[in-house]
Amino acid sequence: MAKFSKIMMGKEVGDASVYAEPHTMDGKKYVAKKMKDPNLLSANEMTNRTAIPRVSMGDPGADNTKTTGIKVRGTGAATKGLMARGPMG
Repeated sequence: MAKFSKIMMGKEVGDASVYAEPHTMDGKKYVAKKMKDPNLLSANEMTNRTAIPRVSMGDPGADNTKTTGIKVRGTGAATKGLMARGPMG
């Protein structure tokens, strides 16, 4: 007889791992896949099934920063944020 953790309401009950190894519905042994830490992945290694990283996934080495744009109307005496650089269209 297997060792159970306790008796409740006259029945022996316990955690499933006490009497059964982790398995699939086919009865085959379950093998957990090791997942890489998403914070250590580069941007091109990310997929839609990757866990959400705790940090930004931008590439700091990329030189694709947009420096041109159009001057925005109605800025008055503003000294910063005069140019619009996002998609316009």
